[in-house]
Amino acid sequence: QEYVERDTITFNASISACEKGGIWEPALHLLREMAEACVHRNTITCNAAVSCCEKGGVWEPSLQLLREMVEGSVERNTITYNAIVRACTHGLAWESVLQLFCEMAECRVDRDFITYG
Repeated sequence: QEYVERDTITFNASISACEKGGIWEPALHLLREMAEACVHRNTITCNAAVSCCEKGGVWEPSLQLLREMVEGSVERNTITYNAIVRACTHGLAWESVLQLFCEMAECRVDRDFITYG
């Protein structure tokens, strides 16, 4: 009996599929499964999950993911912050957007035209 090994790459592919489908809840479930299986999360994993939240119109889970990235020492980049800023903008969470701008400056993460879009 053959099976696919559950590793960072397979989880990334699954979370990216959730992103393409615009479904955020299964993506967050997959992140929990990764933690339970002690599979390493990387920037690609988290960016895909944050993008799922943004496309799903939910901003609170994206901020939680950001906190988890910080706690897990997962590198954050412009793509990470842009997706969270867009999610917060859709949710009218302007205070969070301003905090994210400050955090980007503190972490020396570049802002681009998408950040301000």
